[in-house]
Amino acid sequence: MEDVKRILVVSRDTKNCRKAVHYGVSLAKKYGAELYVLHVIHDPFSLEGWNLPVPSLEEDYKRLLRQTREELFATIALEKEKGMKVKELVKEGPPVKEILQTIKDENIDILIMLAHEEGRLEHFLFGRSNDELIHKMPCSILMVKKEPGPVTF
Repeated sequence: MEDVKRILVVSRDTKNCRKAVHYGVSLAKKYGAELYVLHVIHDPFSLEGWNLPVPSLEEDYKRLLRQTREELFATIALEKEKGMKVKELVKEGPPVKEILQTIKDENIDILIMLAHEEGRLEHFLFGRSNDELIHKMPCSILMVKKEPGPVTF
């Protein structure tokens, strides 16, 4: 891992992503690498014009995202205060496309992301991106194992 100069951590805005961010911080410190944290905004509730009765689920989803983002931003802000350079990126669109484009644009050497199998809810919210990313990945990957717990709204 001597050639690791740029590390990308993918944040799916779930509480489990904090562990992936911590791995990114540790590796960046150890190797003197640049750390990027990518937040991909993927709105599964983009139901404009559908007139479906799901407003409460959408509101709960957005509240959960907001709380998790606040926690992640606090973690990143703390590392920045300690002197670590962290470049945060926020992109909107299909997660696989946005992650691959970021890797190309920023010349990333290693990607850090959660390794767990997506449950039905996460599959709906984020899609089955792990398998697709692994097959298309132009750089090394560190998969952080953290099984999701029950979702509470």
